[in-house]
Order: sequence, then C-alpha cells, then structure tokens
Amino acid sequence: MPGTLRFVLGDQLGRGISSLRGLDPDADTVLLAEVAAETEYVPHHPKKIALILAAMRHFSAGLRAEGVRVDHVRLDDPGNSGSFRGELLRAVERHRPDRIVVTFPGEWRVWTDMKGWEAAAGVPVEIRDDDRFFCPPRRFRAWAAGRRQFRMEFFYREMRRETGLLLTPDGEPEGGAWNYDAENRRPLPRGLEPPPRFSEPPDALTAEVLALVRARFPDRFGELEPFRFAVTAAGAEAAFEHFVRHALRHFGDYQDAMAAGQDTLFHAVISPYLNIGLLDPRTVCRRVEAEYRAGRVPLNAAEGFIRQILGWREYVRGLYWLRMPAYAETNALGATRDLPGFFWTGETPMTCLRQVIDQTRREAYAHHIQRLMVTGNFALLAGLAPRQVEDWYLAVYADAFEWVELPNVHGMVLHADGGVMASKPYAASGKYIDRMSDYCGRCRFDVRRTTGPDACPLNFLYWSFLMDQRERLQGNPRMAMIYRTLDRMAPATQDAVRADAARFLAGLGTADPPAPSAQPSLLEKDA
Repeated sequence: MPGTLRFVLGDQLGRGISSLRGLDPDADTVLLAEVAAETEYVPHHPKKIALILAAMRHFSAGLRAEGVRVDHVRLDDPGNSGSFRGELLRAVERHRPDRIVVTFPGEWRVWTDMKGWEAAAGVPVEIRDDDRFFCPPRRFRAWAAGRRQFRMEFFYREMRRETGLLLTPDGEPEGGAWNYDAENRRPLPRGLEPPPRFSEPPDALTAEVLALVRARFPDRFGELEPFRFAVTAAGAEAAFEHFVRHALRHFGDYQDAMAAGQDTLFHAVISPYLNIGLLDPRTVCRRVEAEYRAGRVPLNAAEGFIRQILGWREYVRGLYWLRMPAYAETNALGATRDLPGFFWTGETPMTCLRQVIDQTRREAYAHHIQRLMVTGNFALLAGLAPRQVEDWYLAVYADAFEWVELPNVHGMVLHADGGVMASKPYAASGKYIDRMSDYCGRCRFDVRRTTGPDACPLNFLYWSFLMDQRERLQGNPRMAMIYRTLDRMAPATQDAVRADAARFLAGLGTADPPAPSAQPSLLEKDA
C-alpha cells in the first residue's frame, strides 16, 4: 500500500519538524540524503560537514529505534546522484509513494529547486511551514508592510509582547527597559576565568563520519579534529545546560568581549544546534527566562541571550525571506575588492585578524563580535566585494546557513543593503578592538597611531573609508558627529591617511583556499 515519503533535510533534524507530523510508521518512509551539492556550493569547513552528516545519521538511528522506516542515502553510497532532487526522484522510484511531504527550506536556492519537485516527481508535494521559528515569513511581511525602515529593536518588542518573554504581569518589560545592550559591553577583567567549553566525545557513528570527511575533503580550510560538537538532541541539550549552569550569569556582561586564547568565553555555542534542529528556540528562551525569575542570573544576561534568539535570529530570517533574491545583489557602497588571501591562511601581522581567523580555522566558530567587528569590520573598511565575503562566512562557520548568514553579513557587516537592516555602517577604528580585547597589546602595530608604518591599519582604513564614502554617508544623522571630527583633521593628516590606506590595500593580494597541510597554528607567530 503506497504511503507518504517524508523528506527531511540536514538542517531539519528535530523530531517535532512539521514534515514528520502525522507520520504512520506502518505506511510512511522518511528520506534523508547526504548529497555532494550541499557540501560543494561553497568550500564548507570540514567540521561543519561532519556536524551535519553525523547529526543526520544519529537522527536516522533514532527514528529507526522508534520503528520508523528510514531511507538514508549516505554521501558515499553507490548511485548517489549528488543532489536533493536526484535523490528524491530515486526514492520515488524505490517507494512509489502517493505523496511527498517536506518542510519549507532555509535557503533560497533550495526553495527555488523545491518548487519544481512535484512536476519532476509526478507525485503531489506538500510543503509545510517551518514552525520552529517564532515568526513565520508571512508574519514578518505583515510587520514590515508600510514601514520606511526596518529596525530590529521595534520588531523585537513586538516579539516580546507576542511571546510574553521577560514581561511583567502588566505586560511591561522586566526592569523597565526593553533592551540592556549597554550592559553587554564590558571587556574581560583580569582574573576572571571562563568555564571550559562543553565537548562531546565522538562515538562510533560519528567516527565513521569523521573518517569519510577526512578522506573526501582533505584540502578544505579548517581542522577536522578535535571534534567537540554534539550530534544528537540529547547532546545539544547537555551543551545548553552546561552554558546555563556555568556561563549564563556572566554572558550579559561579557558577550562583546574578546581575549587571546579564549575561543568561547561565556558564549553558549548553541547556534549550530538551533540551526540544524537539535535545539528548540522556544525551549531555550523559556529556560533562560526561568533562570532570571529564579534569581540565578541577572537581567542583562537573560535579556541579552533572549534578544539574540527572539530578536536578531528571527529578524534576519524575516528580512531574508522578505527581500530575496534581489537582496543578495545589492552593493550600496560599491565594494569590489577581492577577498585577501589571508582570510584563508591567517598570515597577517594584524593580531586581531590572525587570532579570529585561527580560531575559525580550528573550531568553525567565532562569536558575533569577532565576526562583526574584527573580520567584518576589516572587510567593510577595505571595500571587499560582498559576494566573496558572504561566501567566506557561509563556508567557514558551522552555524552558517544562508537565511542567517546573508542578512547578517550583507546588511549588518557590509552595509551592502544601504541601510535596510542597520541604520549606519558598523565601522570602527582600532580603538574599539583595543577597548574590547587584549589583541592590540600583542600586535606589532600601534593602535594609538593613525598614520605611518607602525600605525594600526584599522585606523587609517577607518578614516579613509569615511572620506571615500562621504557622499553616501554624510547625510546620515548617526554619522554627523564623526564627520565633524573628520573635518577637524588637518589636511596633511588626511593626505597621509589616504596614502597609507592606498598603499596597504594595494598590497593585500588574493589566494585560493589552501590545503590543511599548509596551515600551521597561526598563533605560533604571535611570539
């Protein structure tokens, strides 16, 4: 008797995913497919590939343990077509279902392909909403309708009101304010030791995946081992509980801090689990709210955490589905410079960049300020081409899927959308890095100097960027003060800034991603 073929993608690994609701174990088949196209559209970090494949295999094993019929196509299976559509069509031939059920995908390119599956398969395809998120795309469209500008803060307030998170019984925000961002910007003090990062040792099934990834992707940027990620819902929940018990109380104060040799500080490192379905965003937000109400964590920690998930995560997804595909093609600042080779090697004397790129290479992870204000700030000031920068972020981070990566990089990091997402570019000189980290004290460049061979490149790049973009930016009210400061700069200094920036940018060069064998620990060069 024909049943339903339920196709679950690799970022939909929650047992409550909409495509599995109403599943009949006696008649239905669940399809999972590891396909080459998903590993190759950008050169994904090997840890990212291993995380997704291992999580898929454990998810399949869990379904089989429930008595569910699972058709899991492995990456190295003979006959694997290498694409979602190809594997769907092969599965239709094998199972002859009377219908196909899938959940709405996370990337525009997959959605474009998915819309043609019904015609290709000759079987009805039901595409269900991905209701793991608080705000469906249609809800975001309703919020955005008629607005001249989109601002996360106002969207976030509506989400707080709708969910009741961190509200008083009268519907007012706890503590009297909606946002405690100003209390999230403290540099790490001496003597405060962050907790060790949660780590789940690979089991036999994960070890098989690691061997496959090691053999199949030997030349990718990034180290495969040690592999620390959880690959099951239970493991992801344990990682989150580790954060709640050991780090959450300090997260609010130090979520923007950076420190050499400290990869995670007080961050949860749960975004990969949220983005592939191993953790539920509603559950983690309610859990953090409960910690605040029990008096175990301060308000700035609970609100700062919830804002990142209920606010930013939902906001960028809404913007992505509202504005794609045209959104990805905008380039409001006219940035065209090629991505420098050191983004793949880390071989730069700028300690901040070397630290973050090395960490990214080792862990497929960097926290939001490292991404925004170190690699991202440099990309903005250097005028790097948006598509190249976006492809790099999409490739190197384990939590990067286009719905979350593209708006963050295109809009927040590069201001390539001209202010759709953020009211001004997040441009900064080296002073910001010096205030929020200990990187500058380890650098051969002097963060106190604006020009000259020993000056921090971020300083002259910052002022040169403001000069170059003056016509586009000087009318922005939030930029008025900094342009007044620029106007007080001596003409000779302005000329030196331009000359130093031009010389530095001319020497950047480009390179393809190197093989791992060409990637010694970059931190060895800090001595």
